[in-house]
Amino acid sequence: MPTHSSLTADEGTPAADDTTDQDATATIAFAYEMGVLKRLRRAGWWHAGVRDPESVAEHSLRVAQLAALIAAEEGADPARAAYLGMWHDSQETRIGDIPHSARPYIDVAPNERITEDQVAGLPDTAAKSVREAVTEYETQDTLEARCAKDADRLECLLQAIEYRESGYTRVDG
Repeated sequence: MPTHSSLTADEGTPAADDTTDQDATATIAFAYEMGVLKRLRRAGWWHAGVRDPESVAEHSLRVAQLAALIAAEEGADPARAAYLGMWHDSQETRIGDIPHSARPYIDVAPNERITEDQVAGLPDTAAKSVREAVTEYETQDTLEARCAKDADRLECLLQAIEYRESGYTRVDG
């Protein structure tokens, strides 16, 4: 008999709301991978001479915040827009932050494919949630996705202005 889940009365199957050890382990592994974003620096700022640029996680947090604000003003779902903004660069745990100047010279798998690999071990509902968020962001078919994309651009502009105000002269803002 399992030690971490209860069984339903019919057929001795695990109850639907219980998490297996395998699901918990996979979720922790995924969370650990996402933690890489806290240490991964935004590479494009190095090209502009910024010595200690923001991390991808710092960027993604402000994107999510701005996406919610923009969505509220546009009549979209702020929580959904923030969720899309939160996942928009999560693939960089696998491929790094590739500056725009390098993109024409390299072939990179689509973000949807990277996400599919990243979430492969997660419980089905969680994996589906992340996959759908990334696909929605990438296809730009919803108002929330467009709000999140606008937030990404706005965050980059704000960051450029902040760096320029800190004395980095090669930063456009």
